[in-house]
Amino acid sequence: MELLIDIASWLCLISGAFFVITGSIGLLRFPDFYTRLHAASLPDTLGTLLILGGLVLQGGWSQTTLKLILIVAFMFLTGPTSTHALAKAARHANIKPKLTTQQSGTEK
Repeated sequence: MELLIDIASWLCLISGAFFVITGSIGLLRFPDFYTRLHAASLPDTLGTLLILGGLVLQGGWSQTTLKLILIVAFMFLTGPTSTHALAKAARHANIKPKLTTQQSGTEK
């Protein structure tokens, strides 16, 4: 049973690290604010939740597990909320997305 918990926790940790790294690469590669915001929020929220889930599995039933579960709940509520607030503030500040056409490659 302990081996299955270790395997599940390592799968969560590795997949969470993959999502965080993928989001970081997207943050560097995407051209404008809105696509960067998308790349920063979704994979990083999922990656953080998976990493903390793997740590919960490694921690067993203890006070540390309760603290990690509270952090997961906090991250689940604040990550998407802050992303929405940033996107709304950018739209209110008239930050335009970078639009290109497929055929000509020119900006609008």
